[in-house]
Amino acid sequence: MANPATPRSLGYRMPAEWSPHRATWLSWPHSQDNWPTQLEQVRAVWVQMIRELSEVEQVYLLVNDESAEREVAARLQRAGAALNKVSFLRIPTADVWMRDYGPTFVTRSTTESPLALNDWIFNGWGGKYESYEEDERVAKEIAALLKVPVFDHPVVLEGGSIEVNGAGTCLTTERCLLNKNRNPNLTRQEIETFLEDTLGVAHFIWLGEGVAGDDTDGHIDDIARFVDPRTVVCIREANSQDENYRCLQENYERLRRATDQDGNPLNVVALPCPSAIYSDGERLPASYANFYIANEIVLVPVFDDPNDGQALGVLRELFPNRRVIGLRCNEVVVGLGAIHCVTQQEPRIFPPRA
Repeated sequence: MANPATPRSLGYRMPAEWSPHRATWLSWPHSQDNWPTQLEQVRAVWVQMIRELSEVEQVYLLVNDESAEREVAARLQRAGAALNKVSFLRIPTADVWMRDYGPTFVTRSTTESPLALNDWIFNGWGGKYESYEEDERVAKEIAALLKVPVFDHPVVLEGGSIEVNGAGTCLTTERCLLNKNRNPNLTRQEIETFLEDTLGVAHFIWLGEGVAGDDTDGHIDDIARFVDPRTVVCIREANSQDENYRCLQENYERLRRATDQDGNPLNVVALPCPSAIYSDGERLPASYANFYIANEIVLVPVFDDPNDGQALGVLRELFPNRRVIGLRCNEVVVGLGAIHCVTQQEPRIFPPRA
């Protein structure tokens, strides 16, 4: 029997990303630790993201102080963003990875508290970056601002490690969720039970390894993504000599054998990979799967690569009712993440919040 205090027992579930949004949450990039020489190019990508997002939904942007707010507002105004749809919140952060340290929103079809959020423990991706642990408080601050219930969980988890189809299936990876640097005392079954209780899911598809250069230990949002309840895109490496070839082929085959929560086979669509990108001799986790689905648009990282057009074409066929927009992320991915890693959707509830 489920713990009566869990989101599931109270009727909450995590909606699919393509469900209607009220808002997108981001943090403004300010640290040169990730981007020692690329920070201005990275900020230009944020301006592009916010300009596109502000046309279709509310944007909440975390900034460190009043000075940063004035500077960013001026940049956005010059770029033609809809400033009436951008809300600045002075919440200092160490970095920008809102997908991982931010809240995971859940909803239920009741008039009382229809929106809530899960707050996981964020430990800097398995203790790799101690300075990032200060961002662990962000979810609670957002809950206080929105005045919504928060479920505080004693489990290490990042939002980029889970993907749901909104109908009961959760997609994740063994490399990340079963890693001893996260929850060494939890078994696979215990992790599944925890996700059932917190996301409202009932069925799991486990993939294996992540892409080379991914310091998150294989987040699913660089590998495979649902685009509707039965369709999942999965990156495939065409070059058999590439270090990603074997693990991505295995992940693709696992998906081909998998079913959804009702026992139906999945429609698995291949996404290409860009050619290997390096920074200071280190492979970067460049992936077209790190796209973000917003109201009416899909923001896709591209890399000045011959496969950019093919990836955008695949996604345009899968999202015929959304504009699919490529954003150049060559500098962004130097920080070991891209568009999905820095965004977090807040679902729209019905009737909408004021």
